[in-house]
Amino acid sequence: MPSVQKQTYAQRASKHANPAAKALLETIERKKSNLCVSVDVTKQADFLRIIDIVGPYICLVKTHIDVVEDFEPSLIDRLKELSTKHDFLIFEDRKFADIGMCSLHAHQSIHAQPRNSGNTVALQYSSGVYRISSWSHITNAHPVPGPGIVTGLASVGQPLGRGLLLLAEMSTKGNLATGAYTAQAVEMARAHRDFVIGFIAMRRMSEDNDEDFLILTPGVGLDSKGDAMGQQYRTPREVVFESGCDVIIVGRGIYGKGGDEEVKAQAERYRKEGWAAYEERIRA
Repeated sequence: MPSVQKQTYAQRASKHANPAAKALLETIERKKSNLCVSVDVTKQADFLRIIDIVGPYICLVKTHIDVVEDFEPSLIDRLKELSTKHDFLIFEDRKFADIGMCSLHAHQSIHAQPRNSGNTVALQYSSGVYRISSWSHITNAHPVPGPGIVTGLASVGQPLGRGLLLLAEMSTKGNLATGAYTAQAVEMARAHRDFVIGFIAMRRMSEDNDEDFLILTPGVGLDSKGDAMGQQYRTPREVVFESGCDVIIVGRGIYGKGGDEEVKAQAERYRKEGWAAYEERIRA
């Protein structure tokens, strides 16, 4: 069996047990797109307009629903309609980091299951204004609280067929998600493989063919190497071909440069570059 990096998205989809991971891989293969667009805008009208424009070119849309200033519940219905119309999945970039009631003691294993852990994060995921679990196929979490955050989220998301990404690495200059922290994130994922489908990371985390974790990578750009906020950019080829990642995440590089036709052109440009890098990887 070839390494995960050499397998097609379709081959990998056929082996994934998690419904969200399977659906994402199938969507990538069907649309010939490993592009995720991060839509970080504050008005409903802009949010929906951008998603409607980029929808045909993407496999996944990444949202920060809590920055939409004029949010109302009907926005979620319209987002789901666009997901169906354009055949993409939804990833709410919530970065959960709280578990509530209890945490691990220092001497406990990362594989331990803390009793009564995850109450707060389960409520954040299922309830409140946004009810994220009801519409977002994929969400993410910081591993820093320990495995209780995974069990808490899984108690809500797993029955719904959702998937979780752990933040193993970040693309900003000076971030602390390195070394032992990253290694512990991988171990936590291994202990919860039925719900944790992969990582936000800059490179492939494991070469073990028995564990196919999806790698979604931010900080992708074709026209810039960085910005004033410390973001560092790499090209789709550097991310997909050289580092073995699966999905490129692009935001302002697509919708921050002009009118609707320019947004459409940039979305196709990134889709094409990302797919070409994947085809080069599986042929190499």
